[in-house]
Amino acid sequence: VETTGGPPPNHRITEIAAVIVQDGEIREVYETLVNPERSIPPFVSRLTNISWDMVKDAPKFSAIVPTLLDKLEGNVFVAHNAQFDWSFLSHEIQRASGARITGNQLCTVRLARQLLPQLPRRSLDYVANYYGIEITGRHRAAGDAVATARCLLRLLNEAEDRGCTTWEDLQKLMRQRSSKKKKKRSAWPSPVTRDTTA
Repeated sequence: VETTGGPPPNHRITEIAAVIVQDGEIREVYETLVNPERSIPPFVSRLTNISWDMVKDAPKFSAIVPTLLDKLEGNVFVAHNAQFDWSFLSHEIQRASGARITGNQLCTVRLARQLLPQLPRRSLDYVANYYGIEITGRHRAAGDAVATARCLLRLLNEAEDRGCTTWEDLQKLMRQRSSKKKKKRSAWPSPVTRDTTA
């Protein structure tokens, strides 16, 4: 998801993409701009290249809920920093339709932390660069989602090399403690006190 900034309910989704991965291949890419029904801060527009003019005639979130629920049904929800995307998505779906979504989630940041301890950071840029994956349209929903899907496929190959062949195996891997003790960080972005995008 791309959003107007911080956490819901004050901030809203401006663009969303879903990439369906099946049998080791990207099968479908769904993307749409979303009218957030509120203004987009200028520094967010500079980061995402999404302006009010682009979203003012886009569908409101309530109009795309049936499509999103169809994409989610029966699938594992995967995102790079899954907690952020899941919380926005679940909040917006509940706000628009009253439906509560549940399901398995997989965070590629956490997976990369287990499988790529040699990387200094596990941002999407670092993980994609490590695998030689080009991100076309960074900070746009489809560009980031396609890159995440490609990283996921590479990470799953690495996990399989370590004997992870089932969902339960992956969950066990994710629960393993890293040898380095790190300070726990929030999935939410830090509050913005100044424009650092210039």
